[in-house]
This record gives sequence, structure tokens and C-alpha cells, in this order.
Amino acid sequence: MPWFRTFAAITGSGVRRYSTYRQATVAGAFTNTVFGFLRCYVFLAVAHGSGGMAAGYDAPQLATFVWVGQGLLAVVLLWGWTDLADRIRTGDVASDLLRPIHPVTSYLATDLGRAAYAVLTRFVPPVLTGPLFFDLYLPTHWSTVPLFVVSVLLAVVISFGCRYLVNAVGYWLADVRGPMTLWTLASGVLAGLYFPLRFLPDWAVLLLWAATPFPGLLQTPLDVLVERDPPATRLGLVALQLAWAGLLLLACRAVQRRAERHLVVQGG
Repeated sequence: MPWFRTFAAITGSGVRRYSTYRQATVAGAFTNTVFGFLRCYVFLAVAHGSGGMAAGYDAPQLATFVWVGQGLLAVVLLWGWTDLADRIRTGDVASDLLRPIHPVTSYLATDLGRAAYAVLTRFVPPVLTGPLFFDLYLPTHWSTVPLFVVSVLLAVVISFGCRYLVNAVGYWLADVRGPMTLWTLASGVLAGLYFPLRFLPDWAVLLLWAATPFPGLLQTPLDVLVERDPPATRLGLVALQLAWAGLLLLACRAVQRRAERHLVVQGG
């Protein structure tokens, strides 16, 4: 119970921290909504040119894929998080190591608080805007919604694990802009943000899902919501997300433990 209260307190502090950036929140929600229109018209044009279906998605499913994806972009948060790398560069990470809670746990709790705040402020506006102008797909199975919620939570954890590992490169490199740029390019393309991964050849889709955590960031939650696959397949995809989330958190702890053994605080 003390550990849970500490975790909950840090999560709450994450909500309060990100709730202070009100102008950035409004600007981000507006930008995501505008890009939702652009992406939706492009995908609908693709479906229309393919006889109403594209890679197994019909027009309402593609519209839902776009608008919910625009909302999830800020919840899952692929880019823009450099907290750990910045603290490593300045040497402030030394104070993190003196705290009674593990750095991975502390940063994860803060990130979950950020995601919770983003659900209310960045997820809701695009999802409410889409149905005003397009026909969206509504799930036909009652189990889809709770499975989607679990999938989104796992996507946040997977994203955090990937971002933490990229930031942790700063323990060994003085400048992490290179790894950050590579992560930005790879995550956007391979997570299903720019286009559904089902547009790729089947062998490429299978390789990405089996060998990388990227589809679990956006593609899996969105496919679960639009019911692109049978129920058993959707459950299997969420189970794969759970496996990747566990592996990435273990990797974060292993990297952090190794970094602490060879830590040199730069500038002090």
C-alpha cells in the first residue's frame, strides 16, 4: 500500500504538471483536428479508388482510424519527451538516483499522469469532431471498448519504454539528437501513424508485429477499435502488446542498472 500511494501521488503530480500548459494543449488539439481532416480525405480517396475498401478497411473504419489516431497521438506521445536525457546532460539525474523510488518507476508514473490528462484534453476534441463531418465506425461487440482501453494503456507503457531507452543513450553519448531523430522517423512510420500498416505487404506486416514493438503504439489499439480482425486475433494482438510492455520495462531497468555502474555526471 505505501508503494501504491507513492505511485499514485507521482501520477497525480504528472497530471498537475501537464495541466499547466493550457495554451500548448489548446494549440495541440486544434492542430491534431486540422490534420485529421487532411488525413481523412486522403484515406477516403484511397478507399474510393479501390472500390470502397482498402487493405480490409471500409470508409467508416478508415475515418475512425484517422480521427481516433489523431486523438491517441498525444496520449501515447511518440515524440517530444527528453526529460531524462536533459537531466543526464545537466547532471541533475544524480538527484534522481538518491530518491527511494526507482527512476523507471518514477518516470513511468509521471508519464501515466501525462497520458491521463491528454485523454481529456487531446483525445476528446478530435474524436468528437470526426463524427460531425464523417461517418465513423461503431464497434459491434461489447468487449471491444474495454479491450481498446487496455490496448491504449499498454501502448502508453510501450511508448514510455521506447522513449526511456532512447533517452538513456545519454548516459553514454553527450548528444542524443541523433538517436532522437531516428526514433522520431521510425516510430511515426512503423507505428501506423502516417498510414495503416495493413497497406504494406503481408510479410512486412507480420515481421513488424512479431519483431518490433512499433505496431503496439498505435496500429494495434486502432485495429482493435475498428474490429479489423476476428475477436481471437484482436485478443492475441493485445497479449503481444502486454509481452512487449513487460520486455521493455525490464530492458529499461537493466539499462538503468548498467548506466549507474558507469555513470559519469557531466559538468560536475
